[in-house]
Amino acid sequence: MTDSNFNAQPVNLRLPDGSVRTFDGPVTGTDLAADIGPGLLKAAIAIHVNGEMWDLSRPITRDCDVSIMTRKDQGALDLLRHDCAHIMAEAVQELFPGTQVTIGPNIEDGFYYDFARDKPFTEDDLGVIEKRMHEIVERDETITREEWDRADAIAHFKTIGERYKAEIIADLPPSETITVYCQGNWMDLCRGPHLPSTKKLGDAFKLMKVAGAYWRGDSKNAMLTRIYGTCWRDKKELKAYLHRLEEAAKRDHRKLGREMDLFHLQEEAQGSVFWHPQGYTIWLALENYIRRKLQGAGYLEIKTPQVLDSKFWQQSGHWDKFRENMFVVPDEVPSTETDAPVISGSAKLMALKPMNCPAHVQVFKQGTKSYRDLPLRFAEFGCCHRNEAHGALHGLMRVRQMTQDDAHIFCREDQITSESVAFCALLSEIYADLGFPDFKVLLATRPDVRAGTDATWDKAEKGLSDALGEANIDFEYAAGEGAFYGPKLEFHLSDAIGRTWQCGTLQLDFVLPERLDATYIGEDGQKHRPVMLHRAILGTLERFLGIMIEHYAGRMPLWLAPTQAVVTPIISDANDYAEAVLTKLKAAGLRAKADLRNEKINFKVREHSHAKVPAILAVGMREAESNQVSIRRLGSKHQSVVDLDDAVASLVQEATPPDHRAK
Repeated sequence: MTDSNFNAQPVNLRLPDGSVRTFDGPVTGTDLAADIGPGLLKAAIAIHVNGEMWDLSRPITRDCDVSIMTRKDQGALDLLRHDCAHIMAEAVQELFPGTQVTIGPNIEDGFYYDFARDKPFTEDDLGVIEKRMHEIVERDETITREEWDRADAIAHFKTIGERYKAEIIADLPPSETITVYCQGNWMDLCRGPHLPSTKKLGDAFKLMKVAGAYWRGDSKNAMLTRIYGTCWRDKKELKAYLHRLEEAAKRDHRKLGREMDLFHLQEEAQGSVFWHPQGYTIWLALENYIRRKLQGAGYLEIKTPQVLDSKFWQQSGHWDKFRENMFVVPDEVPSTETDAPVISGSAKLMALKPMNCPAHVQVFKQGTKSYRDLPLRFAEFGCCHRNEAHGALHGLMRVRQMTQDDAHIFCREDQITSESVAFCALLSEIYADLGFPDFKVLLATRPDVRAGTDATWDKAEKGLSDALGEANIDFEYAAGEGAFYGPKLEFHLSDAIGRTWQCGTLQLDFVLPERLDATYIGEDGQKHRPVMLHRAILGTLERFLGIMIEHYAGRMPLWLAPTQAVVTPIISDANDYAEAVLTKLKAAGLRAKADLRNEKINFKVREHSHAKVPAILAVGMREAESNQVSIRRLGSKHQSVVDLDDAVASLVQEATPPDHRAK
């Protein structure tokens, strides 16, 4: 059933420049674009109606604010990728009759679609599917939206053998409008919106890989085949993306971690990292740098338990929201008769902490706090555990055991702005020191499911936006993406190959102090609730180190490099001098080694370069006689001969952590 019976009254459409265009009755985005000009009509792909994206063909029946979307606009890629998923599904069902389609969303950098088929797809099928997709694009199939009766829709999809679609419709809320999109002779259940026709997609897409996926993510359900693809505005963007993938493969932290002997992972400890001496050296250098920065900014470091009573998580609200991602254990006590462990009479449950917030509140609550004590900044390199799905684990980037550079600032309401501004300044300094000077900020606002009143959320969101204004930081809104207890700032940094990573966060919370009964004595002698600022800069050390390894392609800055210099003799007669050079390097505080193996110098240089050692100091009898060294820097084919003292001084200066360097 299609839209009909519109009220034939004038419709006034206000454009982004403030001008208004009036139409005699219902009008579509296509009509509006044509009225503005042929160039816009050709470029238009969708329309925003009062901030909501609509199909160009959908009638607008009342006065509203509108803007025509083109491929260049924000949000265009999501639309293109969603359509590309539909075109892939049409191609699959044309080529492989009997295949059922399930869900096919757009995702970061692309899209996927899950298919139910007796014989799973393989990588060999991608080429033929992609070819048919290009044919469908060239057909220029018109895409139209229809609203259907729920019962009719369920019956239709059951009739054509699409039981998954019928199940999706049956599970939708009663208030949900059932919309079906027709793409030529093919149709699919979808909320939309979509492009006017398949031709509008263009040809900048590519199918990437095949994977298995359980229906609705539940291992108890049927295994489906998921086909991933990528889609871009034009061939230039597609080519750039594929190049980034090539670069990313070269920089993969798992590959470099093996080559540099930094860490490993194994089946018997899913999602937990075994750090080797080389890798843990980087970890400690980074952790100690952050610790010094925090101490300089007035933070007090604490340490809290790994396992806490479930009552804390129930009080905080995390139990209801994150229970399935927590490792929960019963509180067992010895039996008085057998000494065998039994669950205590109270049947208490304990949980490995997935975050540090409730524990930090317990520290705050010890003793009476005055308004003069605030702000209190508690920091912890807190080890946390989250029961991530096996399929979601990915090297250092997604783990089950993680260490957060976590801190909570307990402050008065009048200190929110100053504390937020100070945090932004600290984060900016640290990111610059670590090689990430460019980042963007998002203000994530209230989600649909949340704790606290609207008045509280109004106050919290205003507090963060005021702080960003005070700090003179540009930001964008991420509507509905806040934490369940408060809005947050997200800090997204860019790496060497243009990828963005959300690492830092600042969350403003009026709710948790109330739930966990945290108070301070105000100037009026009465009890007041502190405001709680949850904040992290790196996020987790594991993930941030993974990002850094890939950003630097393993060539860490000298102050972070696990081995900063290797001394190697050119001939064995120079071994004694090589050891003397090593002694001097170590005495200067450098992490150095000597390679006295009876191997050719070129072999040793290649090996240490492969291990990403920043400086190789080669010495022979000539260098020994003149008290010099021949230095080759990582990535350079050239070497320079310098006095030993000058070489040591230069390396020491470069190896000095950023916070210890003269400004």
